[in-house]
Amino acid sequence: MEFNVPKEIQDKIEELDEFIERVIKPLENENLQFFDHRRENARTDWDNDGKPAKEWETLLRQMKDLADEAGHLRFALPKEIGGQEGSNLAMAMIREHLAHKGLGLHNDLQNESSIVGNFPLVHMMWKFGTDAQKEEFLPALITGGRRVGFGLTELNHGSDATYMETAAVRDGNEWVINGNKRFNSGIHEATHDLVFARTSGKSGEGLGITAFLVPVTAPGFEVVKMDWTFNMPTDHGIVSIKDVRMPISDESYLGGEGDGLIVAQTFLHENRIRQAASSLGAAQFCIDEAVAYAKQRTTWGKPLATNQAIQFPLAELHTEAEMVRNLVYKTAWNLDQHNHMAVTDQVSMANYRANRLICEASDRAMQVFGGEGYTRNQPFEHIYRHHRRYRITEGAEEIQIRKIAGHLFGFVGKNR
Repeated sequence: MEFNVPKEIQDKIEELDEFIERVIKPLENENLQFFDHRRENARTDWDNDGKPAKEWETLLRQMKDLADEAGHLRFALPKEIGGQEGSNLAMAMIREHLAHKGLGLHNDLQNESSIVGNFPLVHMMWKFGTDAQKEEFLPALITGGRRVGFGLTELNHGSDATYMETAAVRDGNEWVINGNKRFNSGIHEATHDLVFARTSGKSGEGLGITAFLVPVTAPGFEVVKMDWTFNMPTDHGIVSIKDVRMPISDESYLGGEGDGLIVAQTFLHENRIRQAASSLGAAQFCIDEAVAYAKQRTTWGKPLATNQAIQFPLAELHTEAEMVRNLVYKTAWNLDQHNHMAVTDQVSMANYRANRLICEASDRAMQVFGGEGYTRNQPFEHIYRHHRRYRITEGAEEIQIRKIAGHLFGFVGKNR
């Protein structure tokens, strides 16, 4: 069994590090208000419903354009749209590495913007889009010419998405959609929204939900408010959908009629393992920073690090990080080798453990730093507030554990 980082991945990581130091860091240093103690305040347009400030989004776009020009942004995308078809293992290692470098323009947490893009909607469009949809949205989704929100969660339904109340009925040659969406991701500047609505079947059934590609300018489509969240700015809105009409046509939805949840779950495993890798990298950053601080901080005439009360919690977190790292790498490698559903329980294991780890590591770093750790001079409060959401979103940890239990007890899949 080979445990070395594959040479091509290590070469890519070194190339990314050089690009960050040469191109991205100078740009970041020119815009420090977005990364120091002023970060959320500078990034947020508080008088515009808490949406991202224009200057902040402009900077993120500049970063992405520079990364795209250098050949990094589309690393994981298909070659047909300018990508390099980077493997799941490569993406896991890269995203862990970038998060381990700490806060910065190279890999911003709050906006999930990175010099190596993830692009779940691009993958969905590439696999399920019609020729006309691909012509309109690819590469515009990469370059920013088109932005598509993701409208699955509702006011009364989250993890129980198959019970959604948003529905579409036929009226002549049109669909008429009525319902609502909440935590509608990316809606703040979306040109279109991927609205999931039941078109057939019964509540609780997986099939019969269709993913409509709705222009945000459609009559009856309204962003009612933006939800202000634990980590600002917000790009999650509450959407009202009243008698929104869409043609009965393949161009109106992504994927086939009734196959909306298949579309939604297409990139699920890749997205979860990459997000787990980011949580792991951020956790290791917090651990390393706490260790370094404890070694140089003197209390009662001796280094803080000589106290077992400081050593033991960090040693336990460091040990768990190593275990999670091996699980993340193994699972990402398995995703490259097998049918994704064959390792769905491993993805859940890696995801929920990594998300819990970063919350514990950032909290411990605050504790080790004492009062200084509680200030915004340090990044730990920002890291905690960002990653805490992933214990709820991307599949709540209770849902992940339930899936693992289903495989463990043989209720679903193949008992491992």
